[in-house]
Amino acid sequence: MTYLFISDLHLSQNHPRLVRGFFALLQHYQNKNTQLYILGDWFNAWIGDDDTSPWLEEIVQQLKCFTQVGNTIYFQVGNRDFALGQKFLDQFSGHLLPDTYILTINHKKYRLEHGDALCTDDISYQRFKKIIRNPILLGLLKKTPLGFRRKLANGFRKKSTSSQQEKSYDIMDVNPNAVSKALENNHILIHGHTHRPTQYNHQSKQRIVLGDWREATGEAQILEISEQGKQLFYTWKL
Repeated sequence: MTYLFISDLHLSQNHPRLVRGFFALLQHYQNKNTQLYILGDWFNAWIGDDDTSPWLEEIVQQLKCFTQVGNTIYFQVGNRDFALGQKFLDQFSGHLLPDTYILTINHKKYRLEHGDALCTDDISYQRFKKIIRNPILLGLLKKTPLGFRRKLANGFRKKSTSSQQEKSYDIMDVNPNAVSKALENNHILIHGHTHRPTQYNHQSKQRIVLGDWREATGEAQILEISEQGKQLFYTWKL
């Protein structure tokens, strides 16, 4: 069994290199009895499970090939694709995980999450997240036309980019107290979101930050863990 962890791919029809890199990753792990964990921001924007764009259909077909040989796909929502639900995942037998999930590998407890909830100093973002992810509001948005949702998603993305440019480096990073709390009853914390891939030691515990997929450089930092708990944190070439 191979456990594979990735995040922040930000796939879209406007970034074909990222999509090709994802397909290559699936093919590389196709015959390795893989549990693939995608920890949020799989897509650059998600307007609803009823989106049937051709480029998404190709992704679904690749994912079907991946799971049909016995591999498994698990997904946690991120701040860009929080509207993605089980309906989309059902097309290739994927599994939707809660916002935080505890995975045990070789007697060690791994806490998995996207990472945005750890950035508690970014008060304006946390306030926006609470509003936009309200189940009632989400339910209403899903009933609006696809075209409207597409324009709305583009607007949110532009606003997010503009907002990030105005915030300090520290505000957009994780809060140390939030990290300590997340590690309280776990051995290792794995997350993405911050786009600052690295490994940290917190006394006897560990935090691993997955990398965003970068079209300009053609690489991403991803994590592979064996059944015995051996870790390989390496650069995936797109």
